Amino acid sequence: MRNFFLLFLMLTLFSCEKNETYDILPDVPVNITINLNLPQFNKLKTPPNWEYINGGINGILIQSTGQTPAYKAYDRACPNNDCTSSMVYDGSLRMKCPCDNSEYSILEGSPQTTGNSYFAREYRVTQINATTIIITNN
Repeated sequence: MRNFFLLFLMLTLFSCEKNETYDILPDVPVNITINLNLPQFNKLKTPPNWEYINGGINGILIQSTGQTPAYKAYDRACPNNDCTSSMVYDGSLRMKCPCDNSEYSILEGSPQTTGNSYFAREYRVTQINATTIIITNN
């Protein structure tokens, strides 16, 4: 019984999602439905395109990955400082914070700048069907 409890405890501890970070950003509710048939989202149908949308703290970057999962979504707020400017993405593999030039991977949100410990805040993207995705933080 004790071994079962230890196994259960270990599985619980290691089953947390990778994108759960304890950054300095405030918690805000995110629940956005995107209709990919709308003209402003048309390019998301073809990877590796991306689009900015309103929502989250400083806006959200959605990227069509061409892999599984098909879409990634990150808040554009800089996770390591109190910068009020939004991170920018130029189509490379990194998002950049304009206040301190820190960079974050678009693949998993990891900090690419030495000294930064927090990941870019990633939101959950659920694809409902071929034309609808939902972005949430729960």
